[in-house]
Amino acid sequence: MDFELNDDQRMIRQMVRDFAEEKIRPGVLERDEAERFIDDLLPGLAELGLLGMVTPEAYGGTGLDTVSYALAIEELARVCPSTAVTVSVTNSVCQEPIARFGTPEQKKRFLPPLAKGEQLGGFGLTEPGSGTDAAALQSRAVKDGDSYVLNGSKAWITNVHVGKVFVVMAITTPGAGAKGISAFILTSDLPGFHFLPHEKKMGLKASITGGIAFEDCRVPAGNLLGSEGDGMKIALATLEVSRIGIAAQAVGIAQGAFEEAVRYARERHTFNKPLSDHQAIQFMLADAASEIAAARLLTHRAASMRDAGAPGLSKASSMAKLFASETAKAVCDSAVQIHGAYGYSREYAVERFYRDVRVTTIYEGTSEVQRMVIARSLLKD
Repeated sequence: MDFELNDDQRMIRQMVRDFAEEKIRPGVLERDEAERFIDDLLPGLAELGLLGMVTPEAYGGTGLDTVSYALAIEELARVCPSTAVTVSVTNSVCQEPIARFGTPEQKKRFLPPLAKGEQLGGFGLTEPGSGTDAAALQSRAVKDGDSYVLNGSKAWITNVHVGKVFVVMAITTPGAGAKGISAFILTSDLPGFHFLPHEKKMGLKASITGGIAFEDCRVPAGNLLGSEGDGMKIALATLEVSRIGIAAQAVGIAQGAFEEAVRYARERHTFNKPLSDHQAIQFMLADAASEIAAARLLTHRAASMRDAGAPGLSKASSMAKLFASETAKAVCDSAVQIHGAYGYSREYAVERFYRDVRVTTIYEGTSEVQRMVIARSLLKD
């Protein structure tokens, strides 16, 4: 069993870390306070190939292995979780399903602009009345000649307004349950496609999240992804992989908060000695470091399984996402506690990490959903 990264993976990790420190960190606080999207960072991210990590080189991407992808997302999240989720979404839930399930024509049309960073992508499964219960969605697509007419709405979609391409699920066969759901590739310039106002969020304020409304939106039949009825299968297969990216994001947030806590503990003095000399603080840091290491190993394990095509990926990615997100939430809480009252101040990065981390136990499947997936797999086995 090899726990070491190869030379290419170490190089990618260092490259992304250097970019995050030099280009992203200086503007993190300003973007968060202004709730300003990271558009100024997109050219640099594209130049490094980070906006097309999962797309094969034949379609303009960098075709990285999943471990390298996880490393890159972790390093971005360590500095700016908003940047990490923007990059993760356009890669893992937009380009990934198109690359995996799309026709040669669809890949040739949609992937190169996304992979080169000329466009951003998103994913539309959640609706105002259906989140965790994804099969209860109401958006409807009716075949009409060489098109589908789509009506309905989507909620909590990352990269709205700034995105151009979205993989969207809608019902094509009413009454058939999950088997009646189909997947479509939509572009934001289609008639009847409307972005709704973006959400005012607790955290991840430099990313854009909001809704999409479809009013007699006419979608070319050639934009059907897979076959009719494949939508839920495509969605679940996509989330099975994308949860590795969210796990990596959580690890990065935890690592960033942990480093801030260590720095503060060394600098802050109480009772005539550094805070780091107090055993209570030492124990908190020791627990955090151990839990982060375990979360990272679970994440890399799932990524390695995906690269190897090993069975059991659904369980492994859910374990990674569950443990990493819950760990990150706990680590950020400890980091704020170590800072004391200053941890409650926006002048310190741990306050932002504390807000940013909270959603990692919710999106792309809540912690409760991950436990359901894991339990079903265990009992089935």
